[in-house]
Amino acid sequence: MQAKGTLGLIATNTVAQGDSREVGLGAMVADGFTITRAIQSRSWPAASANLEYAAVWGTRGSVIDAVPRVADDVDVRRISTLLEPSGRVDSMPARLAENAGLAFIGCYVLGMGFVVDPEEAQEWIAADARNAEVLFPYLNGEDLNQRPDGSGSRWVIDFGGRSEEEAAGFPLPFRRLAEQVRPERARKPKAVSDAPWWLFLRSRPAMREAISGLSEVLVIARVSKTVMPMRVPTGQVPSEACVVFASDSYGVQAVLSSTLHRTWAITYGSTLETRVRYTPSDVFETFPLPARTERLADAGKVLERDRREVMLRRNLGLTKLYNLVDDSTVQGDPDVARLRDIHVEIDEATAEAYGWDDLRLSHGFHSYRQVERWSVSPTDRVEALDRLLLENQQRATVEEQGSRDRTTTDFTSQVETLFD
Repeated sequence: MQAKGTLGLIATNTVAQGDSREVGLGAMVADGFTITRAIQSRSWPAASANLEYAAVWGTRGSVIDAVPRVADDVDVRRISTLLEPSGRVDSMPARLAENAGLAFIGCYVLGMGFVVDPEEAQEWIAADARNAEVLFPYLNGEDLNQRPDGSGSRWVIDFGGRSEEEAAGFPLPFRRLAEQVRPERARKPKAVSDAPWWLFLRSRPAMREAISGLSEVLVIARVSKTVMPMRVPTGQVPSEACVVFASDSYGVQAVLSSTLHRTWAITYGSTLETRVRYTPSDVFETFPLPARTERLADAGKVLERDRREVMLRRNLGLTKLYNLVDDSTVQGDPDVARLRDIHVEIDEATAEAYGWDDLRLSHGFHSYRQVERWSVSPTDRVEALDRLLLENQQRATVEEQGSRDRTTTDFTSQVETLFD
């Protein structure tokens, strides 16, 4: 590349998302590239291709502030590698050690033979009560978003860590897996075919250990429009279409339900059409959680109580309920108005928990990433993301310094031991 010059490129919209953004646009900007115009995501104009594209224009080298920048046809001061208006900070958030071991992708079963209709599961249990030890409700993302109680619509055979001999002691479920899963797995690549066919391919032991002492956990669908967690009982098996948080805290529920967290997820996750793909490593592990406060816990309790009552009474899942909440044409519905008010309180309680008393959030119907939602204003969104990213960087710096100090201490202790 020449020292000076301009560049224009067209790519799929993932160029500004996740790892693609980090190794592509992120590396270019770090090397001195300045983005002067961008289209974040639009449908490809030809009917022959069903895809979303992004476009980027820019130049290598610094550009004075007086030069206009345009993001999605709007004049802005700066454009970030997310291809949207940039605040004071434009860098990738770091993963925080304080968030490690709290969010997990659910179990990867691999084999439809594991999945059992509820009626058949009950028949098996009636035939042999011991089968209840290996049959559990099976929660996937669709159930979580569409069923009012967030329960699994099907069951699953889960032998946990049992050996083949132990699993064979449950004849009915074992025979099902032998007949349906074993031949299916045998046709897979060696890494799969060599794995124990009577067990899940990924049983997530770390997740199981983390939630073992809890009666309830918070779960969010990995791909959804709502990006909203549900409180569900443990004792069911979450699929890989779910992200499980090892917490039953109402304060954490409030934070994960806040506009700040949802905006962070939309910004630093990736998208599938207009839905958000929630990746724990990119979203939760980088999200700087605020201090726990009584106000946050109270807001979480109110959200859980009032929302649950509305969902059960009106037979609405999360998706249909938040379609109403985020629809500007829905006015005069007391349930919807109540939920909007609850989310305003959650957002204000979250900002207060960060110590951002000067941040005055204004709520309304605003579009972000091609989706209209009941949320904070675009100006507030950029400011909140700026503050969250700064908080992330500060905590990452402290963690890195602490790690260096521990390494130095450990090394010094080893040297002293050697010369003792």
